[in-house]
Amino acid sequence: MASKWINKGYNTSIVLDFVGLNSSTYYSNINRETKSESTNSSNSNNPKGRPIPGYSLTESGEKISDEQIKEWLLELIAGDGFPYGYRKLTVCLKEDYKLKINKKKVYRLCKELDILRPQRKIKKIRPKKIAKQEEITDPNQLWQMDLKYGYIDGTDQFFFQMSVIDVFDKTVIDYHLGLSCKAKDTCRVLKAALNKRKMYKGMNLPKIRTDNGPQFVSKLFGDTCESLGLEHQRIPVRTPNMNAHIESFHSVLEKDCYSINEFSSFIDAYKKVSEYMNYYNNRYRHGSLNDMPPAKFYKLAKAEKIVAEPVLA
Repeated sequence: MASKWINKGYNTSIVLDFVGLNSSTYYSNINRETKSESTNSSNSNNPKGRPIPGYSLTESGEKISDEQIKEWLLELIAGDGFPYGYRKLTVCLKEDYKLKINKKKVYRLCKELDILRPQRKIKKIRPKKIAKQEEITDPNQLWQMDLKYGYIDGTDQFFFQMSVIDVFDKTVIDYHLGLSCKAKDTCRVLKAALNKRKMYKGMNLPKIRTDNGPQFVSKLFGDTCESLGLEHQRIPVRTPNMNAHIESFHSVLEKDCYSINEFSSFIDAYKKVSEYMNYYNNRYRHGSLNDMPPAKFYKLAKAEKIVAEPVLA
């Protein structure tokens, strides 16, 4: 009651005398409330517990990003088809991938993916189109998409590169670089690639082939492909050879860019990777393209000025 009147501007001494409250008791309560508010504010801004690092270590000490672990979890579920809970998935990660990881973290990642057992029983997005090997004879028949992880030494963080490559001419049509890569980023890259190739709904559009990563099994990506009129193929579990062309590009990217740079920051990584991507598309002499850069090979192929061998993919 005293605080109510004092806060309205009435003289403190008069109010305390009126209610019969000792001044030392009043100020003691005020100090206690102020300290409590300060503590609560501090706790809300800095919650207890160590920050989530965003990766786990293997037995050999290699850092594996949480996004890669999520992809492995999805593949483990799709591969065995059994109703594994997070505890058994933890065992699988330890044995199959030599990860040093505990069941609490696996539970958290499963919860983020919405694949804990009750949800997995009822969750059904759409029928899965399984990729099959086929012969590619022209550009824009088959595109492959995949995610690659890079490491930033200066900040102890991972960055993500999502790329879409044309299987026939090996051009990386578009890509995303970021400290995260969500389904919306993957959809944006796909739409940008279609625009760059001037391909629109109603035309003879490329098939899109991916693995079973969380970005690709998401409802958003499936809905986007459907709305654009694209056929989305997903490779069978543990068959990276079905996505061999994007995997081959990632090997070149790792050897020529990622492994020879110690990135000091994300800005540094973005600059160096972007420079390399320009080099790869426009100047890198590709052995499977008669030693021509992908962009030049694509231009000649579209103009029908070269006769190229079919590609098996």
